[in-house]
Amino acid sequence: MSDSEIREAAVLRPLAAVAGSLGIPETALIAYGRNKAKLELDYIQQLAARPHGKLILVTAITPTPAGEGKTTTSIGLGDGLQRLGRRVAVCLRQPSLGPCFGQKGGATGGGRAQVMPMQDINLHFTGDFHAVTAATNLLAAMAENHLYWGNDLALDPDRISWHRAIDMNDRGLRHCRITAGHPRNHIQRTEGFDITAASEVMAILCLAGSLADLERRLSQIVVGQRADGAPLTAGQLGASGAMAALLRDAIMPNLVQSLEGTPTFVHGGPFANIAHGCNSVIATRTALKLADYVVTEAGFGADLGAEKFINIKCRKSGLAPALAVLVCTARALKMHGGVERDALQREDLAALERGFANMARHIANLQRFGLPVLAAVNRFASDTAAELDLIERLCRQAGIDCAAADHWARGGSGAEELAQKALQQLDGPAPTLHPTYDDALPLAQKLKAVATGIYGAADIALEAPAATRLAELEAAGLGHFPICIAKTQYSFSADPKAKGAPVGHVLPIREIRLAAGAEFVVAICGDIMTMPGLPRHPAAEHIGLDSNGHIVGLA
Repeated sequence: MSDSEIREAAVLRPLAAVAGSLGIPETALIAYGRNKAKLELDYIQQLAARPHGKLILVTAITPTPAGEGKTTTSIGLGDGLQRLGRRVAVCLRQPSLGPCFGQKGGATGGGRAQVMPMQDINLHFTGDFHAVTAATNLLAAMAENHLYWGNDLALDPDRISWHRAIDMNDRGLRHCRITAGHPRNHIQRTEGFDITAASEVMAILCLAGSLADLERRLSQIVVGQRADGAPLTAGQLGASGAMAALLRDAIMPNLVQSLEGTPTFVHGGPFANIAHGCNSVIATRTALKLADYVVTEAGFGADLGAEKFINIKCRKSGLAPALAVLVCTARALKMHGGVERDALQREDLAALERGFANMARHIANLQRFGLPVLAAVNRFASDTAAELDLIERLCRQAGIDCAAADHWARGGSGAEELAQKALQQLDGPAPTLHPTYDDALPLAQKLKAVATGIYGAADIALEAPAATRLAELEAAGLGHFPICIAKTQYSFSADPKAKGAPVGHVLPIREIRLAAGAEFVVAICGDIMTMPGLPRHPAAEHIGLDSNGHIVGLA
């Protein structure tokens, strides 16, 4: 059966019953139709004194066009744990419209490991992305309005650093010419858009622990610089209160369910290649108060999502995973070993072993964080017994256990072995987390620590503007911030064609951005863009409505 056929045949539990499995009363839910709801903040605050459950971080090897299935595995593992009688919740990120209509598609799993309602989650859902977009653009409008009405705060139009946002891939909005100021004394300047998922407001929404923390962070956003070089903030412009009002409902976690009725919080949606790539802190904390086991994912490969999960999300929130599940497929490992996509159906043990170098580096990186690692082999019909045996043997040589999982075809029953092995590892003592760098390390040295320690690079190369900006941030007393590296997801290097586990490369850093509200510094590397473009044949060409008004073609 296809994904859509499986969804159409599914009979979902009443959402109140799904919430009830975690002890959530129906009065704590704000319903958005029958199958999705938000969780009241007042109820969340009542959970503060409860102990935490155990957090499982699902991450993956470096992505390939063959697919790895990190979200599908997260859902399958949650379903598997529930089948074993455990009280479990899953925490995922909300998909962005850009990839849904572009190339990647949606992010609600597949086969019999899906969360529902798929079309709602992949499209407008509960309006959180629209709220983030509106808050971002309100701040831009208020900055322009300040210039128009005399610019009492002496904002330098040439040093406005705040970008507008839209939740769509649109390369035409990367660089725009706009007019600011009074018609008799107008100023033309270059402006740019980020995709909403990569905006600072999205990062703030995902890292804020409460409404008060949200408004505090919004007020700290640096819009640009004054004529004397001093930063001008959203709070000084008087924008943070209105921005918080737009985000009041968006900060409440969204509750849905898997096809097997596993409670799933889908909240926040940053990309790990150009942002910090994690589900919201408030959703993860809430789930940990309600469930004994929480499965969450971090975007793309472990060099991006898991690195930022540990070095940003855990550092800022105090959260700590008890186990890392590293997802791979035999197909993806063969691609890292040099096999072309059209030849992946054939068994090639030599290529698989070569490609395992990529997985081995991810294993070593996760172990350096202090995490126990369990490999999840997401099975495909073309996998051979010899390939699966080889992956298991290579994993054991790397010092970790391994479980093949068939959740795509069989749902939670196909992930029971994975769930059992996860529980065995979780029975041990809680690991001690080891971030890649200390807060006190200078920003450039933090960048080098990630590049050399996680990516296998020999060094970093700072372009002159980037080096200047780092020096300015250090002088402003912001050197204690963590760093968020924006680079291609397809390689440990900045070259998307460099598969496997390249070493000795140099990480080129062309731009530094301050995210003062999110409280980290963004380093943009190589050719990566914070506003993606659409492919030659975007998925939007195949999405539409049938004669009954039902959405078709949305993957």
